[in-house]
Amino acid sequence: MNKKSIILITGGTGSFGRAMSERLIKDKVKEIRIFSRDEKKQDDMRREFNDPRIKFYIGDIRDEKSIENVVQGVDFIFHAAALKQVPSCEFYPMEAVKTNIIGVENLLDKAIKAKVKKIICLSTDKAVYPINAMGVSKSMMEKVITAKSRNSKNTNICITRYGNVMYTRGSVIPLFVNQIMHQNYVTVTDLSMTRFMMSMNDAINLVLFAFKNGNNGEIFVKKSPAATIETIVKSLNKIFKKKTKIKIIGSRHGEKFHETLLTKEEFNKTINFKNFYKIVSDNRDLNYDKYFSKGSKKNISDDYTSENTKRLSLPDTIKLIRQVLKKEKIL
Repeated sequence: MNKKSIILITGGTGSFGRAMSERLIKDKVKEIRIFSRDEKKQDDMRREFNDPRIKFYIGDIRDEKSIENVVQGVDFIFHAAALKQVPSCEFYPMEAVKTNIIGVENLLDKAIKAKVKKIICLSTDKAVYPINAMGVSKSMMEKVITAKSRNSKNTNICITRYGNVMYTRGSVIPLFVNQIMHQNYVTVTDLSMTRFMMSMNDAINLVLFAFKNGNNGEIFVKKSPAATIETIVKSLNKIFKKKTKIKIIGSRHGEKFHETLLTKEEFNKTINFKNFYKIVSDNRDLNYDKYFSKGSKKNISDDYTSENTKRLSLPDTIKLIRQVLKKEKIL
C-alpha cells in the first residue's frame, strides 16, 4: 500500500472496518471506500472521521451490481462483511448462506474482473469443525475463496482466521460489563468454557501480516492466549470493584465449549512463524495420481484450540481487559 492506493473495506462500519480505517489513514493511502448496508452507521462514521479520503457506498454483497460499482479502480480489499451472530444464523441459516457464501463469491468474481491486486478475507474459528450454521457458512466461504484463488492469477486472495475480538459485536465482554454495571449479575453458559483473548490491534496486525506475506489461497492464524469464562468474570469484578452474582443459563444455540483455530490435518501443511501460523494452499488438481507420495513425516497430535493454547492467569487477564476497556473509553 502507498499514497496512491485505493482500499475497499466491505462491512466497513463494523468494529474491524473502523479500526482498519484508522490505521490506513495514518498510512496516508489515497482513498478508503466503506461498503455496507447501514446508512445510519455510515453517517455516524462519516461524522466521527470527518476525512475526505473516506468514501461511503451503500450496498450489499448479495447484490452483484452494487459490488460491481464499488470495486472499480480499487487496488486492495479487506472483506469483513458477514452475518456473525451464532444464534441468529441458527434460526435463519439461509440468510447466512446468502451473505457468507454467495456474497463472497459475488465479491471475488467482480474483484477479479476489475483486476483488484489483493483481497484479504476475514474468517472465524467457528469455520473449523463447524457445529453451527454460522460456522458452516464460514467454512464454505473459505472453500469458495480457496477454489477461486486457484485461477485468480492477477488477484491474490488470502484468508485470516480468528475468534471473537474483545469488546466487539459478538464478544461476551460488552455483555458482562453491561450486566455488572446495571444488573449486578452476569449470565454465564459454563464457567469452564475457554475463549481466545484477542484485541482489535491483534486482529489488525494479523490482517496486515497476511497482506504483506500471503500468497494465493493461504490461511493465516495469530497465536493467541485464552482464558476461561470464570477468569473473565473474575477479572471484570476486580476491574470494576464489584461482587457480581453469576447465573448459569446453559449453552446457547450452536455454541462451542472451546474454540479451534487449526485442525490436526491443517498442521501438516502449516508454516510456523514467531507470532503466526500460515496454512499453505493446496494447489493440486483432480488428477491425484500425479501427487502420490509416502505421506508427511509430521506427527501432530492435537488441534490448536483455546483449551491447549497459553492460558492467561487472573492478573494477566485483568491487565489485558483493562487495556481494551481504556481504549474503548469504558474506564
